[in-house]
Parts: sequence; structure tokens; C-alpha cells
Amino acid sequence: MKRYSNPFRKILLLSLVMLSACNKDYLELNPIGSVNESILATKSGVDGVLIGAYSLLDGAGAVGGGIWGSLTVMASIASDDAHTGTEPNGLLASYEGYSHDPTTSSTDEKWRFLYAAVQRSNDVLRILPKVKDISEADALQIKAEATFLRGVYHLELAKLWRNVPFVDETITYDASNYNVTNTDPIWPKIEADLQFAATNLTPTKSDVGRANSWAAKSFLAKVYMFQNKFNEAKTLLDDIIANGVTVNGKKYALAEAYFDNFLTAKKHGAEVVFAVQMSVYDGSNGANGNGADLYNGPFGGPPSCCYGWLQPSFDLVNSYQTDPVTGLPLFDTYNQNPVKNDQGLESSEPFTPHTGTLDSRLDWNVGRRGIPYLDWGLHPGKAWIRQQLTGGPYSVIKNITTQERVSLDRENAAMNSPYNMIRFADVLLWAAEAEVEVGNLAKAEEYVNRVRARAANPAGWVKKYIDDKAPLKGFTDIPAANYKVGLYKGHFTQQGKEYARKAVRFERRLELALEHHRFFDLQRYDNGTGFMATTLNTYLNFETNVPKYDNKAYMPNTNFTKGKNEVYPIPQAQIDLSMKDGTPTLKQNPGY
Repeated sequence: MKRYSNPFRKILLLSLVMLSACNKDYLELNPIGSVNESILATKSGVDGVLIGAYSLLDGAGAVGGGIWGSLTVMASIASDDAHTGTEPNGLLASYEGYSHDPTTSSTDEKWRFLYAAVQRSNDVLRILPKVKDISEADALQIKAEATFLRGVYHLELAKLWRNVPFVDETITYDASNYNVTNTDPIWPKIEADLQFAATNLTPTKSDVGRANSWAAKSFLAKVYMFQNKFNEAKTLLDDIIANGVTVNGKKYALAEAYFDNFLTAKKHGAEVVFAVQMSVYDGSNGANGNGADLYNGPFGGPPSCCYGWLQPSFDLVNSYQTDPVTGLPLFDTYNQNPVKNDQGLESSEPFTPHTGTLDSRLDWNVGRRGIPYLDWGLHPGKAWIRQQLTGGPYSVIKNITTQERVSLDRENAAMNSPYNMIRFADVLLWAAEAEVEVGNLAKAEEYVNRVRARAANPAGWVKKYIDDKAPLKGFTDIPAANYKVGLYKGHFTQQGKEYARKAVRFERRLELALEHHRFFDLQRYDNGTGFMATTLNTYLNFETNVPKYDNKAYMPNTNFTKGKNEVYPIPQAQIDLSMKDGTPTLKQNPGY
């Protein structure tokens, strides 16, 4: 079988290192020398710089990049989706316990990395006017792609810190204008970048890793959703749903099976709005693969190189319980009768999995004792768990390669599995959310049911093995658990707006679990109401009282503080570097 080759594998160019170095602070840019200009001021040269800007979407490859500042930590572990399964009282636990502060090293690293990514995007825009051997049409596409990336990287910054500087191509070390304030509104500038990209990008591209106009429109809709601009978002989302196509020209649609979204072999399907491309066996020794998600896999289990540092929470697993009659979610009562688990049991001790009704997506998201873990075998429980007392009994499945393809998809500590920044299910559920807020409850229910219908289809459920001791022999047609997923039948209009809002938000959690959206969804829903604090403190109280599980051992007096923990602290190191005339130009976020 031919190994998959990523069209966007990273390019090691000395010029990129020189252009993107951050020596004095996160905005410092070494001057472009005349030799570099002559090399890069060509069509192929500027496109190489653009590819360098794309390459940082995977979270590695520049100053500050790496797994410790990844969204696994700052979006999933910091939410009610997951616990850290690594050592107690460590860096990851500080995010889960909200004890991080402006001096936490990985927060500063994430800041530095994202501004290095912004600078790579700006490098393209600085060089492009000097390029002579390029058509006007090609130059516009490169400009639009670079502007798109700059908008996306600033969006990531705004999600994490909200109050951040916007840095365009006019900000350079030579101009001494790099001490940019973070007190000006960031959203209008991100909107402008993404609007430019949406207007000027073509709807399809020859390389699947590049952004098209529909990806730009989708990110712009996301920016609107963060600002609660539901009418503006709805207009865009209606267009995307009706007319949007993937970069390779496929009409947007939900993948036939839920887990198709996370298989390398099906990574360019109709559900992909914008995915971060990964590659292995490309001469980079695995450096271009998906390292952060590989670390999330079960410790000691497949693919036998993982740290188990992300372990799904009890609360998340319980949320997949359904009403045994209707198959609908149990919004407010799912923790009253928890899913049976093997916490505290050795793998050699007998255990019978939960027999109640469950949403089928649970076992595509979470590895749990006695249920098939892809084609690797029945999950054995504690034998695949690093710190069962701190992390809990569950493992992550998403973005873990199958045993059948492991030799093709994994190299060293990385996998050739894409990360979906936006997929079509995400778009449908944004649209449902917007429809609720503008008062069209029937349309919102229609969108939610489109997503739930896939989960309700037995063809896409996890099935039992033909032979539990030889999982590569394949699967039977027998469901691995008691799955029951129902559709809403006029519930939104009958029950009203509050019910509909709750249903849409709950559906996003079920559909997008452990894809690193949950923290930011809670942040969006909050809007100053305290919703995020209430949700996460209720979660923390439940988790610390689960029998045989005590995360207070490494999270003493844990509490999510309203008005503070919704965003991260501006790194103190960056505030110190922002001094101008004895006064810092960066202002700390409230509460820190």
C-alpha cells in the first residue's frame, strides 16, 4: 500500500527561520537581508514562505511550539471534557485546577508561538509586493491565503486571551513600532482579514491543505458567533450550508459514518471545512505529524507510545446516557445514575460494562472497559491507564490510528491524522444555535436532527468483534453496547427557546467532544452571565465525589472564578517586554 504523502509537509528554509525569529520579544522581526529578498521575491519563494505559515497550524515548528501549550491542555483539560492523566501537581494539573497564573511557562510559550505564526503570515504580505514573476491572479490568491491565516491565528489568540494586540505587516522591529497595545478591540480586525479572504479566495484549490473561500466564510461565521452576532452569522451559515464546497469541490455534507472524520484514509471527505494537514514518513522523522493527539492515547496501549495525558471525565461519559424510551439526552439528570465504570479495579478483575441506553458517539470518543477500541481489542481498563487515581478509567479514541494502518500512519511520537478545525457538523450546530437566538426554533431542530440522525443510524455504531482475541478478523453486526439515539419531534417549538438553547448546546458537546472546542463554547455561552463558572464548578463538585476517585489529591480547593478564568492571563514575560517610556503597553486581564 502506498504511504500517504501530505502536500503541505513542512519546508526547512533558512530564510523562514530568519524571517520568523523572535529574539527580543514576540513581535521582534529580524530585518530581511538583500540575499534573502532575492531568493524569496519569486513566485516559488513567496509560496514557500506561505507554506511555512500554514505549517504552524499544527502547533509546532516555531519558537514556543509544542504539546505543552496545545489546545489539548488549554481547551479540553481546562473544560469538563477531560482530566489530565499524568503526574499530580504538575503543569497540566494547574490548567485543570485553574491555578495557572501569568508566570506559567506554557502560557507564555503559546503566546510566543501564535505571534510567530502571525509573523509568518505577515512575512508573505511583506515579500509579495517585491515578486515580479507572478500573475495578478496568483498574487491575489497568495495574499488572500496569508490574510486568512493571519485572521485564524489572531482568532486563536483572541479565544485564549481575548485582549490581544493585532499585528499586521507594517509592524516590524526596524520600524520600532512593535509595542502594540492590547486595549483596542480585536474582533473588527479579525473580521476584516477573514472577510478579505472570503471575498478573494477561490472556492476550490489544487492542494487540499489550502484554504478556500468557504473555509474563510466559516471562520468569519465563527468570529460572529464569538461576538453573539447571530443575525450576521446566520446569513453566512445559510450560504455555507446551501452552497459550500470543500477545497476539492465536494458539496458539504456529513460523512456517512461519524468516525470517518478521524480516519487518515478518509481525511478529505465532504465534512471537512478546514483541517490541519499532517504527514509522516516524509523525511521529517515524524515532526510533521500529529504529536499532541498521539499523547492523548491510552498509556501502555495502542499505539504503544502514548502518555495518556488526556482522559475523558466521568461527567462527559455520563452525558452520553439517553432516555430509554425516546433516545433523547438527559440534559439535567445524566449524573444521577452514572455510567458503570471500572474505577479502582485491576484489569484481571471481572467487570460488566454499563447496560443502560447510550448515545452511539460515546464509544467513538471514549475508550472504556470491555468495549472494542477500534481494531486493537477490547479495552482492558487499568492496564491502559497511567494514573487511574488522578485521571479516571477512560481513554481517548479520536485521532488514534487503527492497528490495520499503524505502520502507515505512525512514525515515532506522531500520527498522520488530521485535526479538523471546522467540520460541517460544527457549521450545522452553529446554524442551529443562531436560529434559536433569532427565534426560528423549528429550523434549529432540523439542523440538530441532521446531526443526530447519523448517530442514530446503526450502520455507524461500534460493533462487537467476530473474535475478541483476534480483533483484526473484523466485526459482527451486533452493537457493542445498548445504543439508542432519538430525534427531536417538535420539542423545540413545544418546549420553547430555553429548552432549544439547552438542546443545541448539549448536542455540540456530544458531537464535538474532545476536539478541543468545549472550553471556548462555554466561554461563548457565558457572555458575562456566569454560565461558564456555574457549569465548571458544578462539574468539579461532581467529579471530586465520584466513588473511588479523588482528584482533590492534586487539585486542592479547586474553583473556577467568575470574571477571571474565562480567559487566560497575559503572560507576565510579555508585559515586561512591552515597556514603552517606562510603562507596559500590554494590560493584564482582570483577576490576574
